[in-house]
Amino acid sequence: MNRAGLLEKRFREVALDGKWVTGTNFKEQLSEIDWQDATKKIAQLNTIAQITFHVHYYIAGLLEYFETGNLTIRDKYSFDMEPVKSEEDWQELKTLFISDAEKFANKTGSFTEEELNNVFFDEKYGDIHRNIDVIIEHCYYHFGQLMLIRKMLGEGAVGRE
Repeated sequence: MNRAGLLEKRFREVALDGKWVTGTNFKEQLSEIDWQDATKKIAQLNTIAQITFHVHYYIAGLLEYFETGNLTIRDKYSFDMEPVKSEEDWQELKTLFISDAEKFANKTGSFTEEELNNVFFDEKYGDIHRNIDVIIEHCYYHFGQLMLIRKMLGEGAVGRE
């Protein structure tokens, strides 16, 4: 398998359909969480909805760059989400996350070896390969947070044992 295929497989592992590393993935976990649990605040932690928005923000931002050459995302806006006030709002956020994750995975798998070595926006950000790696690591980091928050929510959350 080429590098692009390996990157796509690693991204899919955490975001969409993998079970090998964590035994689950974002898509599976998000499907089990209702909007009340997604928005429940625990101490100073971000909510599951905030984490979902934040991870999606970067996935969508890189996807936009790959498709248009425009990098419009800014770290300072990565948690600026509209409040989730209903199950419909939550479903919309999850659907957007999954849809863009699928597009991102497909785009990742389509890169040539040469394209993976291309500069990402500015030399200070490294190459395309490095930035895809960073997104994968970013997903795992926040996925761990999501899983801990689910445990902290206790018996009230959907899918609890």
